[in-house]
Amino acid sequence: MFFGSIPALVTPFSGGRVAEDTFADFIEWQISEGSNGLVPCGTTGEVATLTTDEHREVIALTVRVANGRVPVIAGCGTYSTANSIERAKVAADLGADAVLAVVPYYNKPSQAGLAAHFTAIADASPIPIVVYNVPSRTVADISVETLAAISKHPKIVAVKDATGNLGRVSDQRLKCGEDFCQLSGNDDMALGFNAMGGVGCISVSANVAPKLCSDFQKATREGRWDDALRLQDRLYPLHAALFTDASPAPTKYALTRIRPGFPTELRLPLVEASDASKRAVDAALEHAGLI
Repeated sequence: MFFGSIPALVTPFSGGRVAEDTFADFIEWQISEGSNGLVPCGTTGEVATLTTDEHREVIALTVRVANGRVPVIAGCGTYSTANSIERAKVAADLGADAVLAVVPYYNKPSQAGLAAHFTAIADASPIPIVVYNVPSRTVADISVETLAAISKHPKIVAVKDATGNLGRVSDQRLKCGEDFCQLSGNDDMALGFNAMGGVGCISVSANVAPKLCSDFQKATREGRWDDALRLQDRLYPLHAALFTDASPAPTKYALTRIRPGFPTELRLPLVEASDASKRAVDAALEHAGLI
């Protein structure tokens, strides 16, 4: 259902508002460069700072520009099950193809609570659910056993795994089944992730290097592992540099180097990338041959 390079899109802001024209052009560029899907309103899109109206606006714009050419997986997860359900229904009404629902953060639910949360969303959602497991941000971690249990629900079709534990790919493949879609949430681990049964990456780096990330993913799908390794080596410093400061600050800075005039504005509590981070990004972009 989902595969390849799927950028977790940044949200460009200008003067405190979503920069719609810039965002539309950015989406068009992503598709023309070979991205295989789009994720608006994820962590990289500063979703926690978006108003309800902006959340709708960003998803609607992504769907409209994509126009069916690639799937749109809309970030809709919150730590409230009721709010997540409401957002999932809105995303479906706007034409999104699936929902990205993060493990509830802050309130640290039990495994039983996590299973009930995702099952409730799936029961109410008109479109498929991608579970987003990122314990470094949420504290809570959905176990392989719990994921396997909820994967039996026909609407729960995939996981974005940002645990950093490559062993989980094999474990989840065995327990959830070969047809359950596993997407990496870590660019730097995507090579190993795909070798162990993953089919793609919901990517931060693809914001900046969409063609290289798409070429890398295509190489892994086609079993061209030598080519994939060369691209991994070319991209690895960028994967690291984009997290030398709070994301997506380094990514927005990198975009100004690739797409002059792209706004670097972030919303508090995020601030502009540090000088050290900018130097790391510049060096990584040069290493990748992007500047």
